[in-house]
Amino acid sequence: MEKSRLMESKKCFCDTGLWFENCCGLYLQNNQKAPSALALMRSRYSAYAAHNADYLMETTYISERKYYSKAEILKWATANKWQKLEILSSTETTVEFKAYFLDANNKSQTHYEFSTFKFENNAWFYVDGKFE
Repeated sequence: MEKSRLMESKKCFCDTGLWFENCCGLYLQNNQKAPSALALMRSRYSAYAAHNADYLMETTYISERKYYSKAEILKWATANKWQKLEILSSTETTVEFKAYFLDANNKSQTHYEFSTFKFENNAWFYVDGKFE
């Protein structure tokens, strides 16, 4: 509960400038569905920063989940210090972005991805991504 209260009183991880509770917290904590692929992508970045592997698995398209391990997601999420999210472009079903983080050795890293999303059963899901 204490961690949750701390998260609510800070700016959102996804760099919208909004408070977490009024941004990605709506999806990560209040079980609301992200209204767009872009909102889902932002909330998934916040889930990495908040170490919420359950949300990341739940928002991955069902046929793709077998390629992911909740333990590995959590390990990668917690090993890095998430710094900033930069949206490069987006369409209804794709988002191109860069996520900046410090790795376990405190070295600056950039994760580039062109992600694809699918809307099914009244919810958006992450399908896959192309990386550089």
